[in-house]
Amino acid sequence: MTQLSSISKLLQQSGAQFRIFDMGRRISKLTTDQFDKFEQGLIPYPTPYLHHAWLALMLWNPKHKQQNVVWFLKFPLDEQGFLVQAVRDDFLGRLMQNIQQMLDNNAISEANDALKDNPFSFTPDQEKMAMFHAIAAHITQQPASQFLAGAKAYFSGDLGWDQWSGVGYQGIADLVADLESQQQYLLNAIPNIPSEPLVALATCLEHSKPDHKIAEALLARLKKAIAEPEQASLVAALLRGLSNTHSDTLRSQALQLTLNSQYQGSAEVMAAIATRCNESLQHPELLHLFLERLAVSEAGQAGFSRILADLMFIPVMRILVLQQFRNENRSEALSKAVGAMFGKKFS
Repeated sequence: MTQLSSISKLLQQSGAQFRIFDMGRRISKLTTDQFDKFEQGLIPYPTPYLHHAWLALMLWNPKHKQQNVVWFLKFPLDEQGFLVQAVRDDFLGRLMQNIQQMLDNNAISEANDALKDNPFSFTPDQEKMAMFHAIAAHITQQPASQFLAGAKAYFSGDLGWDQWSGVGYQGIADLVADLESQQQYLLNAIPNIPSEPLVALATCLEHSKPDHKIAEALLARLKKAIAEPEQASLVAALLRGLSNTHSDTLRSQALQLTLNSQYQGSAEVMAAIATRCNESLQHPELLHLFLERLAVSEAGQAGFSRILADLMFIPVMRILVLQQFRNENRSEALSKAVGAMFGKKFS
């Protein structure tokens, strides 16, 4: 069997249709051109998370779309965010060895076995897996799960807003995956549902692109939540749900409100902002406010350093954060936190 020189060539020669997803901060599509340039070492990974590229490679038979396979892969990145070529080569070598063994044993029927014992494979958490299944079914025009009907019944309001315990997370994910046609269910429910199903909905919405109507409904719930005690988890979830909306204005407003609220020091909220709202943090005034709040948050110095080490791994964010670190108007608290992270000689 011919040794392949790249994952891109493997996909192109498979004869299958395929799509590549980033699985790090949120589920999002990667173009084949982006992936090919990343694999060749021409560009850094566009959306690194915890110093890794988290990928899903989905392949399906164009004539029988229900015949598909998904490989979840996690590759370490170098200090500049590029793929380590030796890691890619190691992955391909292990993959080809497993495929050859499957051919020798006439066991090619299970394509997922090609990743057996591969150190670069991973399993997404249950919430992200549910959303991925929903997205994959929508792309390949397969039926949604059996849980969709129950989710529709609940989000329509017919069951009563307190009857959420029987609603499956997969059903909510199926609703969100088909957001364009199912939007009215969400608009009907967001103002009314209790915190628990709202958290589930918001954590699904971070993988979609809600329009301004859904974003406005989420923002109204956020305003209510930040005025109440002990709602940090809900506030964090709502920020995640708003993080990928088309409206930059609404996203920025949500961050401003939160960072000036009683939850400005919540470690959970700070982590949600850093990991999901990095596009909004490209606004200098929001980034400055976030850094000032993070420096005195309950995350402490360890949390400050961990959160920023991950955020600064995104090339554009590294430049912007360093600019804020050198801002003459930074507080003493931020200066101390920066000094503890980089050393007192940082300037």
